Amino acid sequence: MNQPFQELGGELKSIRVKLCESMTEVSGAVEIDTEALERIESGEERPSEDVLMLLISHFDIADDDAVELWELAGYDQPSGKARDYRSDDDLQNRQVVMMMALDTRILYSDSAHINANKNGVVLNFLQNSGTPNQQVPIARIGMSYTQAHELLRVLHQTLDQAKVVHAPKALPTPKSKASKSKKTNRD
Repeated sequence: MNQPFQELGGELKSIRVKLCESMTEVSGAVEIDTEALERIESGEERPSEDVLMLLISHFDIADDDAVELWELAGYDQPSGKARDYRSDDDLQNRQVVMMMALDTRILYSDSAHINANKNGVVLNFLQNSGTPNQQVPIARIGMSYTQAHELLRVLHQTLDQAKVVHAPKALPTPKSKASKSKKTNRD
């Protein structure tokens, strides 16, 4: 069995096991199926850059260790070209499919945790899982400090506007034809 990313997969599995998380928990947190996570941990498949970033974030991996994982995945190559361990024949037989999901559901959170570092701010929105003292992330949003300040300004403005009670708008009562004709006769 071809396992070109065995070292990367082994590191990710080791981290998951040390954190006492099941494959189901981790795959759910980074929104991939359990079989895909299994292929990644066995070294058969390299995670996409997005999935690797989600795993690094989910596991709360320190910067130096994150760089090492990034390098093991081959994403450290100049000009953005990652090392490719597959044969040329394999590449020719693969189709590239890109899907972008648009999810318009509204997720309500029970709490939020905010982390900041030199690069910006990450908002983690959480919901109670039903198990005491355990919350599940439902959304994670990262932004620059500039975006965070703008979000704060807009949030304050929206909350202030929501405090003002607006009277319902109504059209004026229409005047009857009789009252209009009396006015014209007097003039």
